[in-house]
Amino acid sequence: MPIPDFQTLMRPLLQLHADGAEHLNRDLVAQLAEQFFLTEEERRELLPSGGARLFDNRIGWAKTHLNQAGLLASTRRAISVITARGQQALLENTDRIDLRVLQNFEDFREFRNRRKDEEESTPQIEDSQNSKTPEEILENAYLQVRRQIERDLLSQIMASPPDFLERVVVDMVVRMGYGGNRKDAGKALGRSGDEGIDGIINEDPLGLDIIYLQAKRWENPVGRPEIQKFAGALQGQRAKKGIFITTSSFTAEAREFAARIDTKIILIDGSLLAKLMFDHNVGVAIASVYEVKKIDSDYFNDT
Repeated sequence: MPIPDFQTLMRPLLQLHADGAEHLNRDLVAQLAEQFFLTEEERRELLPSGGARLFDNRIGWAKTHLNQAGLLASTRRAISVITARGQQALLENTDRIDLRVLQNFEDFREFRNRRKDEEESTPQIEDSQNSKTPEEILENAYLQVRRQIERDLLSQIMASPPDFLERVVVDMVVRMGYGGNRKDAGKALGRSGDEGIDGIINEDPLGLDIIYLQAKRWENPVGRPEIQKFAGALQGQRAKKGIFITTSSFTAEAREFAARIDTKIILIDGSLLAKLMFDHNVGVAIASVYEVKKIDSDYFNDT
């Protein structure tokens, strides 16, 4: 089943505390995962940034809101216990506890009002209709911006002169740690220029091994015949490694062929090319930097 949103998790999380005992965060996560029949893959699913597990993040925000409403209390690090108000809330709300229910508590209203005052005219990050946590909203917005930039990168390459892709490839592999410096890689690229090979770069700064390149600025998918031709060119050079880069895509037959031959050929399509350019700052510049911080629990418990 889909991973439940943080509001759906509120009552089940509070119910696990109904025995009045102290509960460890990791135990709560495990119990809720079983309760919602989550698969191991769903339990491990990460936020877009990869910084935290999605399910754990949603439980954390559900717990934060229950704490702010006074339904749960944190006795010490990573441990929580239900309050008398929490027990009463379970009795009065047998179906669901969400932000609308928590709004009935003065402590929670004060918490929301403080946040509203701090945000001033900025729209609130979550409301009673929103199922996403603040981190999810922030990271999803980042992904939308990133995907648009990646699309724009490919458009810029296609609108540039044909040999511009070679420059992109040089800059990208150097930023990724291959080819030594840009001057050396630039000299190597295009040196052979025949037999289906567009360039040669060092795999490491010392040149202990080399990688052969093929780069095609295409709009149509690259098929198996092109990969076979490239593989043959590699064999002619007694080469064991190659990278085939295209601005378009590869057919299933092309990928299957590359996967089963002995020569190691890495296929980089337009989507992956744009992602690598973005990750390694090729053709993009940093416009803004935002830091998302969290409480350092060790600081407050080291007393």
